[in-house]
Amino acid sequence: MYKVELEEGNGLWHDVTGADGAPLTFATRDDARAALARLYPVLVKLESYGGEKRTRVIEIFDKEGDSE
Repeated sequence: MYKVELEEGNGLWHDVTGADGAPLTFATRDDARAALARLYPVLVKLESYGGEKRTRVIEIFDKEGDSE
C-alpha cells in the first residue's frame, strides 16, 4: 500500500488527505503517482524540470515489515 505526501515549503512533509481527513492510500505506486499528477500537476511537472522535490510516494509497511 502507498500514500502520497506534500512538502509545504517549510521543510516538513504532510500526508495528502481526502475529504474525510484520512490520508489517501493506493494499492500500487503507479496509482499513487497518477493521483499526485492529478492533484498537483504544476508541482509534479516542475520536478521533471529540476525543480525542488515537493511531492513523494511512500510505501506503507505493517509491523512485520510487509507491505499492507
